[in-house]
Amino acid sequence: MPDSDSLYHRLFAHPRMVEGLVCEFVPRRLVADLDFSGLQRVNPKFHPSRRSARRREADVIWRLPIREGSDIHLYLCIEFQSEIDGWMPARTQVYQGLLWQQVIDEQQLQSGMRLPPLLLLVLYNGERRWKAATTTRELIALAPDSPLWPWQPQVRYCLLDMAAFPKDELARRSSLVALLFRLEQRHSLEGLRELLGEVSGWFRQHEGYERLRRLFAELIREALARHRVNLSGSGILLEMKSMLTIDFEASKEQWLAEGVAKGKAEALICLLAERFGAVAPSRQKRIRGARLITLDRWFKRAIAAPDLPSVFNPSR
Repeated sequence: MPDSDSLYHRLFAHPRMVEGLVCEFVPRRLVADLDFSGLQRVNPKFHPSRRSARRREADVIWRLPIREGSDIHLYLCIEFQSEIDGWMPARTQVYQGLLWQQVIDEQQLQSGMRLPPLLLLVLYNGERRWKAATTTRELIALAPDSPLWPWQPQVRYCLLDMAAFPKDELARRSSLVALLFRLEQRHSLEGLRELLGEVSGWFRQHEGYERLRRLFAELIREALARHRVNLSGSGILLEMKSMLTIDFEASKEQWLAEGVAKGKAEALICLLAERFGAVAPSRQKRIRGARLITLDRWFKRAIAAPDLPSVFNPSR
């Protein structure tokens, strides 16, 4: 995604995005008592001096009170995934242990004191649906009735599979996080054009979010690049719609022409095979790489040509 993890790291370093993600997409029963007025960013050190641990830069951690005025805080960890990881529960256990150790060291917690609660969110934007385990219980090689079960780690994470949310449900929401989820889903070029208008409209109605606007501009460029639409210029989001109006028409014509050429190429290969037998792979590659005007010329020759070479070399 630029680098997907890096872009998401910057997006969810903004408190507006974090609050929107949690309030809209995390099950309400998990976060009903959170006080977002006390939201604070946490720097995850994770003991870089220790040989067995490493600092994690791809994750975002926030700390916020449970209930207004409470001295009990939830540590909210957001992990970004563009690929499915079957060992995610085991990784989750490691992250949580390292974070707790960081809290113990920084707050100098004494024996007998309580650890803060944790909630780890996995925000996944890959194309395939996430089917990997979400709890450590699913990974451990034990029968459910084993006497060892009570002694096994019981860790889980909250999965947010962006493409799994119904499009019509997301379209009914007007938040920036919902727009982000929609941008990561598949769209036709025309559908993407309409969505771009909604993103532009959000930033027109909400002033003072210049950093988020630049980040969304990067997301939009990536989404358009998947349709082979390249936007030039400064990258300011509010200028993109006018640029896209021009590029959209040119790209639409190119896209339609490429579709026609692909169909014509396959039809020509079938015609040649019917008249002259199997078409060599090298010849098929040449046909599929030809322009539409060339394919039209070859197709007309193929109808009456005495042999296969005559289709491509009429002087024979």
